[in-house]
Amino acid sequence: MFRARDIMTQGVVCTRPEMPIYDAVRLLAHRRITGMPVVDEDLKLVGVLSEKDVLRMLYATEDNTEQTVSDYMNVGAVSLDVADTLIDLCDCLTENVFRRVFITDEGRLAGVVSRSDVINAILQLKHQAVEA
Repeated sequence: MFRARDIMTQGVVCTRPEMPIYDAVRLLAHRRITGMPVVDEDLKLVGVLSEKDVLRMLYATEDNTEQTVSDYMNVGAVSLDVADTLIDLCDCLTENVFRRVFITDEGRLAGVVSRSDVINAILQLKHQAVEA
């Protein structure tokens, strides 16, 4: 059975709460990612900044050029551990509306698993089962 560590993407682009919001938006746009983990100085996951969060900038009545990621991020991002199973990942991604789950190792950000990563793992498992 696959574990999160087996299918996660490592080297995840992340941001800090104090990063200026427009710098973070540029990262999202240039890297073509839909959500970015927000970590503290110890790489502990403290939130997530998604495209949906950024859309709220349009409604700002004040000048938001001085605002930071912490002004827009969702606090308390859901994460799973590197040892969690493919079933755990499926459960998490079907019970929630987000398209990715962040993976931690001893509480520190280690990677990310998207819905498509889980789908590919399921295909690999089914392919292995057919050949066995």
